[in-house]
Amino acid sequence: MDFSYSQKVDDLLARLTEFMESHVYPAESVYRRQMEEAGDPHHHPQVIEDLKKEARSRGLWNLFLPDAEQGGGLSVLEYAPLAEIAGRSPEIAPEALNCSAPDTGNMEILHMFGTPEQKEVWLHPLLEGEIRSCFSMTEPDVASSDATNIRTRIEHDGNDYVITGRKWFSSGAASPRCKMSIVMGVTNPEADRHRQQSMVIVPMDAPGVLIEREPTVFGYQDRGGHPQISFEEVRVPGSSLLGEEGGGFAIAQARLGPGRIHHCMRAIGAAERCLDLMIQRAQSRTAFGRTLAEQGVVREWIADARIRIEQTRLLVLKTAWMIDNVGTKGARTEIAAIKVAAPELLTDIADRAIQLFGAAGFTEDWPLAQFYSMGRWLRIADGPDEVHRRSVARAELGRLGPGASFDPPTNH
Repeated sequence: MDFSYSQKVDDLLARLTEFMESHVYPAESVYRRQMEEAGDPHHHPQVIEDLKKEARSRGLWNLFLPDAEQGGGLSVLEYAPLAEIAGRSPEIAPEALNCSAPDTGNMEILHMFGTPEQKEVWLHPLLEGEIRSCFSMTEPDVASSDATNIRTRIEHDGNDYVITGRKWFSSGAASPRCKMSIVMGVTNPEADRHRQQSMVIVPMDAPGVLIEREPTVFGYQDRGGHPQISFEEVRVPGSSLLGEEGGGFAIAQARLGPGRIHHCMRAIGAAERCLDLMIQRAQSRTAFGRTLAEQGVVREWIADARIRIEQTRLLVLKTAWMIDNVGTKGARTEIAAIKVAAPELLTDIADRAIQLFGAAGFTEDWPLAQFYSMGRWLRIADGPDEVHRRSVARAELGRLGPGASFDPPTNH
């Protein structure tokens, strides 16, 4: 495995780093001010559009998409360090690059499975950054860690589909810029459990689509929110089917594999920024006659953070290399492993950074509370830790085959 960067990636890294330093980090305070002035948690501030225009002029646009004509033309391994840098300012940098979830996952499956009409109507404006989208799979009434539990019905009625059900944590759906949702539901309850589900594209302004409420995350309302949506006999044409009928579970797996690794890449970037802030704080604050950097426990925190970041980054890079070379199915164990490791890394390092900052770490003056929330949220989003650990354990237990013998050592 070779993790060295090509000349193309080196050039993009230099451009992205300069963009972050000259535009993104200074824009963070502007973003907060514009959001406060608007008084609307789902307001789309002008600074985001300004950053998007600047990023596009620098060739930093749709970097996540491997298609060279419509995206960055990068492999997953090549995209990894770029996503990591964007993760240092997760609230605005990914959107500035048109590389933010859930749009990236939706664009990927529209690119892979969409019809020419679906691509023209939905993929093109998403690639242009003109609209946003959401993904409606998780449901409030079932254990959504097992996607085969889904109850939402997608039923035939002539040439149309009629959708009835309830979803929640459809991230971004409350934004006025969110124009469509990709909805997963049951089309054939009698089929094999992994062939019962399908996906359809539903315009958010379709009759019967209702945002019931907007749950908060740790008491805060994210821009775009994570709404609970009811679909009350929502009618869409048969051409809204994404892929084939009964292919919803397979499409979900195709979407979630890359989506999970993108989250992990950004989590490492956020952890790096936590560590930078820890170091700056430790060197500038004095307690009991010494700087915090001279305190043994603080040095231990900093050393452990660096070690864990490097370990997790290597696992992410290995996983990216495997996705490029053997596909998401061949890399499923590694994807499950990083989905556990990276969020835990971010949560732990953000927690240490908050402890080092004291009360200031809780405030919006610093991004640490946001990073902690991000890491803790990622331990459930796209599948909880327990499901991914189960996948890793199953792979390990199967390595030696069923009923592997165990002979105790002979005493001499």
